[in-house]
Amino acid sequence: MLARLVPAPMVRWFARPYVAGDSLDKALDVASGLWRDRGILSTLDILGEEVKEKARVDKNVGLYAAAIDALSRDARFSEAAARPSVSLKPSAFTAGGQEEARAPIAQLAAHARDRGVALTVDMEDRRWTDFTIDLAVGLFEKGHDVGTVLQTRLNRTEKDLARIPPGMRLRLVIGIYPEPLDVATTDKWAMKERMVSFARRLLERKVFVEFATHDEATVTRFVREVAPADPDRCEVQMLLGVPRTDLLGRVRKGALGPALPVRLYVPFADGWDDATAYLRRRMAESPSMAWLVLRNLFGR
Repeated sequence: MLARLVPAPMVRWFARPYVAGDSLDKALDVASGLWRDRGILSTLDILGEEVKEKARVDKNVGLYAAAIDALSRDARFSEAAARPSVSLKPSAFTAGGQEEARAPIAQLAAHARDRGVALTVDMEDRRWTDFTIDLAVGLFEKGHDVGTVLQTRLNRTEKDLARIPPGMRLRLVIGIYPEPLDVATTDKWAMKERMVSFARRLLERKVFVEFATHDEATVTRFVREVAPADPDRCEVQMLLGVPRTDLLGRVRKGALGPALPVRLYVPFADGWDDATAYLRRRMAESPSMAWLVLRNLFGR
């Protein structure tokens, strides 16, 4: 509720640390700086989901294809290990039913494979869970470097773990989409406990675990208790702009356990309406962010 009270211009002002800019070039510069200055990897995401028009679907396909081409050509990422991955949401690729998203995403997955760029099919709310898992796993089993995401707030996720095959990348998150009480927990402690437990089970099955949370205690538990079993299949991920520089440095340098790669989610906007919607979701997840914006607004 509070997030909706923040005026859009103020949201755009507040978005600056959390969004890499309004162009691909700006996003590439941010990703390059993260790797050059801090040894931090990136995954690029073009903001925009729940598309209503076919023209926007076509535009999104073109934007992602251009991003993949740019990543494959950019001399700053000539080393494959330093090259950012790309992340996309299925609802950005259909103006109708879910199945309409399958072909354009498969097209982009093939393009990414040909260019040596890793792809993640991101997870949206519960309506998309089965489709997203089925699509991403199918692409992975056809030889594409494709990963996906599971959300620990959903009660079904414990069973969904078994659907992720060995060797696939799986980003494990709490999730930000509000869900009905009959399908999800609202207990943040339980969500974090599930993250650690699920990560352990995935790693035992040789799944590559991308552990994505800003909670320092939960990250520390993952690095100390879970990652030592197979550190080569572990990575810690966070969002661009969230102040966790010290924690990320300690993870990367091995101060908490085995030294692990760290990666930031680097979203950028083709239009600021999409960036505003993204920030409102983040503020809804963390009301303290919205209070900060309102306080700055009325303080002026």
